[in-house]
Amino acid sequence: MSAPSAPPRTVICVGDVHGHITKLESLWSNLQSALPAGAFATALVIFLGDYNDRGPHTRGVLDFLLALPRRHPAQRLVFLCGNHDLAFAAFVGALPPPPDGSPFSATWEEYLHNEEHEGWFRGPGYEDMHVQGRRWGGVIKERWNPKKGLPYRGSIYDAQPTFESYGVAHGSPDLAMAMPEEHKRFLRDLENVPIDTDEGQIICNLIAVHAGLEKSIDLNEQLRVLRTRDTRVPKVPMLSGRQDVWNTPKDLTGKRTIVVSGHHGQLHIDGLRFIIDEGGGYEDKPIAAIVFPSKTLIRSTEGTTSQD
Repeated sequence: MSAPSAPPRTVICVGDVHGHITKLESLWSNLQSALPAGAFATALVIFLGDYNDRGPHTRGVLDFLLALPRRHPAQRLVFLCGNHDLAFAAFVGALPPPPDGSPFSATWEEYLHNEEHEGWFRGPGYEDMHVQGRRWGGVIKERWNPKKGLPYRGSIYDAQPTFESYGVAHGSPDLAMAMPEEHKRFLRDLENVPIDTDEGQIICNLIAVHAGLEKSIDLNEQLRVLRTRDTRVPKVPMLSGRQDVWNTPKDLTGKRTIVVSGHHGQLHIDGLRFIIDEGGGYEDKPIAAIVFPSKTLIRSTEGTTSQD
């Protein structure tokens, strides 16, 4: 008789954190309580990006994430890059240079019509800063965000709380000096790669990406941009898109491929397409995670002003 096969490795996908350390600690504790000890200890844990902005404790969030490999040495931890993380990295000089040797200023042209309205950063070093870094560290003229029904916090990215978590004023070029080097390395090393895993009852590929994959653009080209961190691109739809990345790409139609993302400020499950971002950086909403193969949803239960 053959030996029974080992159970599939538990996979945990964690939605957007956005500077909320209390919620992150609560979610982590709830995951640890909900899962068998062995399954949690050896899980593949994929954080879907957007660790900074909106919430008040970006620095504490990065400290928590950086400590996880030491606390849970048998886990495999993957930290994906979100659009907020890319912009943060661009501002503090933690993005890899464009592979063709072009300057970061070449990324400005497509969005120059937004420069005045969004109040792009024009402080020291702006001349060779990626467009998303300039947008992130700028000061938007409008005070109210009608889409969210909340005031802007400094910039179009709501980056002011991130600056303040490091003890500097919004838009200050001193942020790069105030950050620990390990935080810069964290931003530099964030991943944008697909991950294959056995999901138990059926064998599925799992592609985890912050916002999703575009339906009509060649899948291999999208994955190339993500894998190579091609910083010639002024805006990466797979990190910052909305409607265009909602559905499963046509290249994957009929294939057993799970696509998991955060970014959209809501939960959405449709077949093998999972959007896991219940919080969206709002004070009153929890951070969510999904556990495979059971598709169990786990939420934070602390740090919010209301719970459903």
